[in-house]
Amino acid sequence: MPESELHGLKKIYENRGVSKETAMLIETELTQYDALAAHAHNELGINEISQAKPLQAAFASFGSFASGAVLPFCLSIFSPIKEMVYFQHGFLIVFLMILGALSAKTGGSKIKIAVLRICFWGTVVMAVTL
Repeated sequence: MPESELHGLKKIYENRGVSKETAMLIETELTQYDALAAHAHNELGINEISQAKPLQAAFASFGSFASGAVLPFCLSIFSPIKEMVYFQHGFLIVFLMILGALSAKTGGSKIKIAVLRICFWGTVVMAVTL
């Protein structure tokens, strides 16, 4: 292990109020046991609690995509076939307004600006993909 890495770990413990001798002992023992874990925890703040949880992220993504698809799906079931395109474009703007307002409220941002932004870009995307 490079000396600079050991020095960096020692400095972290010294900044926490540990004496130089104790800091040297701590960094030596931690580095001998598991150098990667010691540096990940102390220099980067990575530990068991802050590790990524891919399964949880997958379920959260599934839930948000599924809930976002419910309104257009219901619209496709109940709107007349001949006017389907018009209903979808019109109601999708309304859905974008609702979701933009909910997102802005949740994020603590200005609702009017968020709704205008999401409706504008949503309309542009729908126009480009026609």
